[in-house]
Amino acid sequence: MSRRSDSASDRAYDIVVPTSGRASLTQLLDALDAGGGLPPRALILVDDRPRPDLDGLRALVPDGLSARVEVLASGGGGPAAARNAGWRAARAPWVAFLDDDVVPAPGWRAALQADLSAVRPDVAASQGRIRVPLPADRRATDWERNVAGLEDARWVTADMAVRRTALEAVGGFDERFPRAYREDADLALRLRAAGWDLVRGAREVRHPVPPAGRWISVRKQAGNADDALMAALHGRGWRERAEAPAGRFRAHAATTALGLTALAAAAARRPRAAAALGAAWLAATAQFAGARIARGPRTAEEIATMLVTSGLIPPVATAHRAAGHVRRRRLLRDAARAPRAVARPHAVLLDRDGTLVVDVPYNGDPERVEPMPGARQALDRLRAAGIPLAVVSNQSGIARGLLSADEVAAVNRRVEELLGPLGPWLVCPHGPDEGCDCRKPAPGLVLEAAARLGVPPERCAVVGDIGADVEAARAAGARAVLVPTPRTRREEVAAAPERASDLAEAVDLLLGAAR
Repeated sequence: MSRRSDSASDRAYDIVVPTSGRASLTQLLDALDAGGGLPPRALILVDDRPRPDLDGLRALVPDGLSARVEVLASGGGGPAAARNAGWRAARAPWVAFLDDDVVPAPGWRAALQADLSAVRPDVAASQGRIRVPLPADRRATDWERNVAGLEDARWVTADMAVRRTALEAVGGFDERFPRAYREDADLALRLRAAGWDLVRGAREVRHPVPPAGRWISVRKQAGNADDALMAALHGRGWRERAEAPAGRFRAHAATTALGLTALAAAAARRPRAAAALGAAWLAATAQFAGARIARGPRTAEEIATMLVTSGLIPPVATAHRAAGHVRRRRLLRDAARAPRAVARPHAVLLDRDGTLVVDVPYNGDPERVEPMPGARQALDRLRAAGIPLAVVSNQSGIARGLLSADEVAAVNRRVEELLGPLGPWLVCPHGPDEGCDCRKPAPGLVLEAAARLGVPPERCAVVGDIGADVEAARAAGARAVLVPTPRTRREEVAAAPERASDLAEAVDLLLGAAR
């Protein structure tokens, strides 16, 4: 019999909520606070707006969860990027993703614990059940039916708990999916391809139908672009394997072709062909509109909306799919041209002198601390991406009697005052002849920092300004980025696996961004 996850440590979880600042977030947070059961180790809110309001989000958190909240910003990169930032900041074995427009049912936390207790070791994810309340006194509108489809959807991250080790194994969400549409199905297929199973739990969340304008069904056709990428990544049978509905794209493409050829025939002065093709287009459009109207409340407003949007949806869907094919070719071409794919690190370890601050030999005076140019902005980008930090620093001046451990600590505090929180500080106080395991280029500081952060050394990146930093990273199995200064020897620069002109460029390399 397979071993179950019975211990409390196996069931510990963090909650990650990407948000665009919707008003519904308050309901979600209140419901989480009111529920019983084991609380999350951390509640990680990821602001996915181009102009985040981290203090505003933090103010929404109820008192019962305020001590557990962490607020990050993803720079408006979309749901996949926001979820990646969130789970990479998580430390618990399980990461429970919730969308900011769901409301957990009473007892959701206890139900999550029960679901996680029941999973086998080969299960990567447990999906909650989504309930969409619909009006009881009338038929649902087209938009309400669209949202209600979430009740039967598989592997949507509106409520999905995923093992952090499984996310690490597959690299998390694919940020080439810019919308909340197919990034969850892509993750499910990659998890299954890696040998994991996915199950549905018993816990429930409520997903109220959000307000939407008349053109919402037309705007939603943008998801067709993501289907083109799904087909490229997972083959033609991806829908069946992802348990996704077939959709109407083929009918939309055929309807669009009828309309375009009718226009072409008219332009070529072939009235009979134009009339026949136009009649076929009108019949296809009418059939589509009729099917939508028949299922709805049949009010004057709904009928008018269905008539207008049924004529627009086929060409808009086809145009988005065509744009998706173009974008897909570009993405896959760029991936093929890349010399190698380097995953984002799960933690960044930084040298102090010459990397974070201007190198003042054996400095014990906080007043002499001067940040390297652009250091604060570069570090803020790592924080916004949800990547934990640590400092690994040789301070042989302690062993030489040139400064005290208290003076080093005072300087370190000043560094954080100027540059913000930097995580744990790992300092080697030994001299170069003492033969310790911690002084760089030995790997001790890097290994200890990785252990303190709960990240495997091979998932860490070390940024420093001399060869000892690079060698310490290599000895620990970590990634190394050298940011040379005038004191960096020429041979050290030549031997470095990755180099950057400054800390900002080093962060570009680590985050996979182009300058």
